[in-house]
Amino acid sequence: MKAKSAAAPRPSRARARTTSIAAFVVLAALVPSTASASGTQEAEAELPYVCAFPSGQLPATVRVSAGFPERAGAGEAFTPSDVTTTVELPARAVADLAARDAAEVRAATRLDVGVAQNAATATATWRGSAEPVALPESGPLTLVAGGDVPSVAGQGDGDLTFSAGALAIDLALDAADRAPTDAATAGPGSLTVDCALAEDAPGQGLLATVPVGTGGVAPSGSPSAPGPAGTSGAPDGGQQDGPGDREPERQSERSPKVLENTPGAAADRDDVPPCRYDEQHPPTDVSLNAYVTGYANVKKAKGAAYLPPSCVLIEQGLPEPGPPDPEYLIFDTLSYGNFHYREREQTPPFEATFLSFDFTPVKATMVLEQTGPLRIDSRMKIRLSDFTTITDTYVRAPLVLHVLDLEVNGTPLDVGSECRTETSLTSEDPDPANFPGDHLVLYGRGEQILGLPATGYLLLSGGTLSGETAIPAFSGCGTDGEDLDRLLTASVSGPGNHIKQVQGQTCAIAAPVFPSPTNEGQCTEDLQPYEIPVAER
Repeated sequence: MKAKSAAAPRPSRARARTTSIAAFVVLAALVPSTASASGTQEAEAELPYVCAFPSGQLPATVRVSAGFPERAGAGEAFTPSDVTTTVELPARAVADLAARDAAEVRAATRLDVGVAQNAATATATWRGSAEPVALPESGPLTLVAGGDVPSVAGQGDGDLTFSAGALAIDLALDAADRAPTDAATAGPGSLTVDCALAEDAPGQGLLATVPVGTGGVAPSGSPSAPGPAGTSGAPDGGQQDGPGDREPERQSERSPKVLENTPGAAADRDDVPPCRYDEQHPPTDVSLNAYVTGYANVKKAKGAAYLPPSCVLIEQGLPEPGPPDPEYLIFDTLSYGNFHYREREQTPPFEATFLSFDFTPVKATMVLEQTGPLRIDSRMKIRLSDFTTITDTYVRAPLVLHVLDLEVNGTPLDVGSECRTETSLTSEDPDPANFPGDHLVLYGRGEQILGLPATGYLLLSGGTLSGETAIPAFSGCGTDGEDLDRLLTASVSGPGNHIKQVQGQTCAIAAPVFPSPTNEGQCTEDLQPYEIPVAER
């Protein structure tokens, strides 16, 4: 619903709580760079690969570019910047995809990057996603993928080297005649292409060398390649000193570090995704944007996943008269919202690790994908006796859980590109007759006594929303005849999963409030939400 606003400019936070929104958002935690590098070296390597396609082994050219510090201190972490993986597939590969009735392809890449210091090694996975690309009628296909990568810290003095290794390309295939509204229906399918570095690759895939420390020889010890929030320990392939190689205190000091956005503290702006309107998403006079964060329990696994801050774009409706009541004036407001992550209506990837069946560690990287808009229904009741205002908000969100990667007891399992819950996350709706179907429901209540600041949850100033959901069974998980549906269903699916989300103050695009001595900030200068909320358990 879109309508022209007849309201005056938005008031300050204490008076602005009038309607409601919610968003169930997750984002893979980003690791802030802490290296004390003196400058940045730009690295770019063009490398030959051999990729396994249905028609056989085919050559491919992979260009990897990234920024690295010129030098880092021992034990200090840094994150390679502006990482891009460009894959050029030959015409025979394009023919393989066209033979599957594909006209458009969406790609995600997983590049193993070996990190070595002296005699110790570790592996970091650089993940990227590419925008949809139409298959060319002839010639090669070029896919350009970018994304966030783990931070790395050398554990002593000595050069830290980065080398490209195995590459996996997940290809989601779409037919030419599929309408945008058919996005949730089955298309030509998907394909995961495994690629190996060619034997004649220059420098055996060397990407960059970063001197660490003062230039002396480092003691034996593995460099750490810390992953997103929720991971710990050395990466797969890391080699650490044995238990008897050093005293317990020394061994503890040299353990791999895990750096993450710590829940309970506001994230830095550099560590959250952009949240702004653009040419593809132009704002109206009722457009808002906001960050949300929180936790989601997985009851069966007896754990909780941290949902880092992420962006929602909102179209706020206008109040309509509600049902008559002798004690209240009632107004109903219908608004809509969408996740906004790299031009897609989905959450950013997020990672969670749980103990399946109470003893087996299972780590999954996931996203939540919309199958329809987020519907926000708010009812505001103004008590005639004292003008106290109570606002109840229900958010209905059709969200499918899509698993991108899976590890069981440290062993990667190929789930393919179509591993999802069979239906949306499902909650018991308070009004099932008017809102049938599968969707998540979150609820929040705000209250304002005349002359006092509002409390609870309201659209413009944010607050806490909560709900309970059932996670449906999984389908489409596994490749080459390996069915992983039952593993994920047994480990994760089931009812009674509590969700608690915190939305920050919105930025009203048509009437932004910037920080000043007399006003709390609601918008940054480039019209992003000023407030980044803090998750609450």
